[in-house]
Amino acid sequence: MRKLVAIVGMSGSGKSIATDYLEKKGWEKIYFGGVVLDELKKANMEITPDNEKYMREKLRSDYGMAAIAIVLLPKIKESYAKKDTVLDGLYSWDEFLVLKEAFGNDLKMIAVVNDKKLRYERVSKRKIRPFNSEDIVKRDVSEIENLAKGGPIAYADYFIFNNGTVTDYIERLENILLDIDEVK
Repeated sequence: MRKLVAIVGMSGSGKSIATDYLEKKGWEKIYFGGVVLDELKKANMEITPDNEKYMREKLRSDYGMAAIAIVLLPKIKESYAKKDTVLDGLYSWDEFLVLKEAFGNDLKMIAVVNDKKLRYERVSKRKIRPFNSEDIVKRDVSEIENLAKGGPIAYADYFIFNNGTVTDYIERLENILLDIDEVK
């Protein structure tokens, strides 16, 4: 039985650890943020935290809070029909509702959470799209207030507490995947 898993969490929580791990195991990875980056490129805009925020909010202003899920829904359906699929970056409650309507109980959400201080430290040191402390605070507040990001995190089926080692993280992820298999 194929699996469809959405990895949710705040910026820097460690979502990419799960999505990259699952992709290496042969899962198809669909990156929600890719839609935002593609739109920035089309608009000839530099990829910066402020421009990403602008485009995320513009897309949702133009197409509704479920914009990214609606844009990606055909790709997700096609992928899930063929293989296990992991969704990287589901943000809003409305996106969750669109996917829940399309996939029902086949969709499982895993929230990656960790202490804010540690998350901010990790975000400042990451190689791809690092944020300074001012930018990450602005992003957090914007995602909570303008994108309804908290709902999917709070409503997740499973949680990975990412304050420890990558080994602990992967062990928890593997246990979650076993549980998903048992529930199906």
